[in-house]
Amino acid sequence: MSEISHLFVYGTLQPGDARWPILAPYVADSGVADRVAGRVHDTGCGYPAAIFGTDGTIVGRTYQLREELLDKALAVLDEEESSVPGGYTRVIVTTSAGTHAWAYEYGGGLELREIESGDWLRR
Repeated sequence: MSEISHLFVYGTLQPGDARWPILAPYVADSGVADRVAGRVHDTGCGYPAAIFGTDGTIVGRTYQLREELLDKALAVLDEEESSVPGGYTRVIVTTSAGTHAWAYEYGGGLELREIESGDWLRR
């Protein structure tokens, strides 16, 4: 798993949203617009929940993480993502561009409303 050095983001880790400052120090590029199979939902808590591998499309961005900071980046992100209700865990996804990337998947416990567009920023 250590060979995976990309991160797919679909919610508040995107530029301009609340958690971008947490991710920004660890990115090695400007990212690319990307998509992953699955569905994204509004949690009603100010952040989305993704369920990967289902019918549908989740819109987001894929970033190359800085190799020298990869372990630290993943530790910081794991802690941040596990600090909110929903039981988010890091999983491997394959993006529409064919990139294997880390992403954070919703675990359960919240009432969700599907975002039909698949795009948190255009909900």
